[in-house]
Amino acid sequence: MENQLKGIIRAICISPERGTEKRPVPEARLRPGYGIEGDAHAGYWHRQVSLLSYEKVEAFNALGAQVADGDFGENLLVSGIDFRTLPLGTLLLCGEVRLRITQIGKECHSHCSIHQRVGTCIMPVEGVFAEVLEGGSLRPGDRMEAVLPKEDALRAAVIVLSDKGALGQRQDESGPEAERCLSEAGYQVMERRLLPDEPELLKQELMRLCDQKQVNLIVTSGGTGFSLRDQTPEATLAVADRNAPGIAEAIRAESMKYTKHAMLSRGVSVLRKQTLIVNLPGSPRAVRESMEVFLPGVEHGLRLLQGTDGECGRSLGK
Repeated sequence: MENQLKGIIRAICISPERGTEKRPVPEARLRPGYGIEGDAHAGYWHRQVSLLSYEKVEAFNALGAQVADGDFGENLLVSGIDFRTLPLGTLLLCGEVRLRITQIGKECHSHCSIHQRVGTCIMPVEGVFAEVLEGGSLRPGDRMEAVLPKEDALRAAVIVLSDKGALGQRQDESGPEAERCLSEAGYQVMERRLLPDEPELLKQELMRLCDQKQVNLIVTSGGTGFSLRDQTPEATLAVADRNAPGIAEAIRAESMKYTKHAMLSRGVSVLRKQTLIVNLPGSPRAVRESMEVFLPGVEHGLRLLQGTDGECGRSLGK
């Protein structure tokens, strides 16, 4: 059966402490890049909101399980959408709220109370997780629509480096701006991460996104200046296989038309396997202006990395 892409929220559940069962609430407020306010599992990571199909729970209860809303640890119980059939990167639209699926299923390290009682649990297989791109309020009865990513869309990720941002002391504006530019250019944004200025953490994330997620483009923002904490270029070079300096040079050359401070940017652009990594400055305006420089011309190079585009000479000779 073809998956339905429209549904209705049947229940919204939260738990104030980890390790406790989630219970229904009449309304929830979702914060961008964080999750549901008041829920213990919200945070600056990729599993901010958990979702489960209402029909899967009904089928499970038909076996005599008798589970209540929230017993599986789901935040949103939705009828009409089979989340397990949706690919990573699928957008979930509900009024002003916009979510993106970041993980399908979950490894169960310790059997929950439902598994102990019934002998099985559907959340590890049927549940999905999402991050909050646009916030707002949700109530049971609200409609939800799933928007599938384009099959041939290039995959991208955004990493913002900010000590204060990672501590929740400053709102991240650069990350959403970078994601908006990528989405408008047709990229499927797989993840957006907010990290402190710790080079080891950045290296781990870059390697994970390149080697495991195999995204085509990673854009970093922040950590490219002269401060001793600004180590983004060094961490990026440490994981690189090859240099691709022309992109960083083009960004600096264009930025110099607006401010002489552009010469102080130490951002680099490199290749790791089939992924291009580009360092951008930390301000939303600089992110937007930088991406306007390289995004229009970089797709050909990314397709070459994939092996799906012709050689440069052939393209220029047409």
